[in-house]
Amino acid sequence: MRLLSPPKLSPEETCPYLESRMSRHEFFLASSLSEEELEVCLSKGYRKFGIYYFRPACSKCQLCLPLRVRVDLFKPSKSQKRILKKNKDLEIKYRTLTFKEELYQLYRLHSKVRFDYNDEKIGSREEFIQTHFTPSAPGMIVEYWLKDQLIAAGFIDISSEAISSVYFIYHPDYKDRGLGIFGALKEIEYAKALSKKYFYLGYFVKENNFMNYKDQFRPFEIYDWKKEDWNLCEERL
Repeated sequence: MRLLSPPKLSPEETCPYLESRMSRHEFFLASSLSEEELEVCLSKGYRKFGIYYFRPACSKCQLCLPLRVRVDLFKPSKSQKRILKKNKDLEIKYRTLTFKEELYQLYRLHSKVRFDYNDEKIGSREEFIQTHFTPSAPGMIVEYWLKDQLIAAGFIDISSEAISSVYFIYHPDYKDRGLGIFGALKEIEYAKALSKKYFYLGYFVKENNFMNYKDQFRPFEIYDWKKEDWNLCEERL
């Protein structure tokens, strides 16, 4: 692993997950991580975008809980099976991290409708490329096609023990398909095909409506920040 900056603490700012709270995070910049080095970072609660690695370092709040699915134990629920059936007409393509303009346009559509972002919040094409197409560890993109139309895409990292979901975008015209859930299910299937043990779903924040779907994928493990260990959960939090 090549550190591009030593670990630092960010200034305190409004929490990106809960606007009523303040937050800060520990971060560092790195490149050329091996699958084993990436797994060490993931297993300690770090997430990443490009070369930027971060984890919460809030003094009074531990509501951001790293969540990973146990691939060997996971079985889709009835509702998840319905989503799989609903999307069986999609073609799935696994590709290297190569920028295409249609991915940026899909990202813009998704951000405007899903999160009500304006152009400034969405960011420029260059920022999108820097965030998602500047790999610092093994990764790829999973594309979901309906005939000749790209309707969803998932960015994933690949560690020695896991697949990690970095970001997922979809066309808002197809929101009734449950593409976010479908993408996670297919990425879990891919992790199983690669004989991986875990599927990292990022941070679970129960009070955040955009993130509280993650404990549907049972059984899962939650990271205990104080004990620095993972706990198995069979039921939703």
